[in-house]
Amino acid sequence: MIPTIGIAAYDAAGPLAPWRFERRDLGAHDVHIRIHFCGICHSDLHTVRGEWGPCAYPQVPGHEIVGRVEQVGPAVTRWKAGDLVGVGCMVNSCQQCQPCADGLEQYCDNGMTGTYGSIEQETGRPTQGGYATDVVVHEQFVLRVPENLDPAAVAPLLCAGITTWSPLRQWKVGPGSRVAVVGIGGLGHMAVKLARALGAHVVVLTTSPGKAEDALRLGAHEVVLSRDKQAMKGLRNSLDVIIDTVGTPHDLEGEMQLLRLDGTLVLLGGSPEPHPSPGAFTFIMKRRRLAGSLIGGIAETQEMLDFCGAHGITADIELIAADAVNAAYERMLRSDVRYRFVIDASTISAPA
Repeated sequence: MIPTIGIAAYDAAGPLAPWRFERRDLGAHDVHIRIHFCGICHSDLHTVRGEWGPCAYPQVPGHEIVGRVEQVGPAVTRWKAGDLVGVGCMVNSCQQCQPCADGLEQYCDNGMTGTYGSIEQETGRPTQGGYATDVVVHEQFVLRVPENLDPAAVAPLLCAGITTWSPLRQWKVGPGSRVAVVGIGGLGHMAVKLARALGAHVVVLTTSPGKAEDALRLGAHEVVLSRDKQAMKGLRNSLDVIIDTVGTPHDLEGEMQLLRLDGTLVLLGGSPEPHPSPGAFTFIMKRRRLAGSLIGGIAETQEMLDFCGAHGITADIELIAADAVNAAYERMLRSDVRYRFVIDASTISAPA
């Protein structure tokens, strides 16, 4: 077993604190990674606070992991000690169903194994995430990180990056496309960067006038206040794709009306309450679509990382020490971060 120190939730209400635990021994196809950085995703908070269902405590969150390979199992050929690698939102799947065969492991018919909050196939124990010193992962779920990028700022690409990249690729965004991004946070700021780098004309829709300058800095061509009825009316029937990253109920009818013929509104934000449903004729008259998207498969995630390496794209981050995690959670609830907290795993210390 591999001794590990993590930052864990011990219950739904209390603060996260250090915890000693053990990762499994290396199997034939396993990779042991010494974690250097791990991003903080809003879903980490929802999970450990029991807002998305029961949680097995202690629970170490974190699924935006970057580190270096420490050692590999005897059958591993793709990875070697010293490689700079990443681990995203999943660490295994059945690898036998049609979605897995198609490189869509996130939609595994038998359920993907989440990096945390799932059951480890190899041991039957709860999976523990990346707010930790070490992790052991099946070789097929390890990703190569471009050496030319800041590894701390790469970490959020393993969730926020791929979650926005996947729908941009699915709906073939490129030169000539007109794309809107709703919400400028961890997901939204990556959607702007990636859509711009793919050659699209990017419009940001926001309720916050203070985000306008930042949206333009990130690469948006236009910023429209969604509460400005005249500005929204001027966008009607003009967009090919809308990437909606907002995780609370809001007006989808108004967004749908911005789509041109065959346009698609893609929901990425996980709202706990249902959105008001757009009217039927909003779909019918322009053959519009309302869709959703979940992270991305392993091959697609590698494609995204390689694209980011080629274009110098990383997340905007605030690097924090491990003992600042609880303060970061409180700030994240206030949207007081631009745009992702990342933990420096070298600062994780053993419990007293």
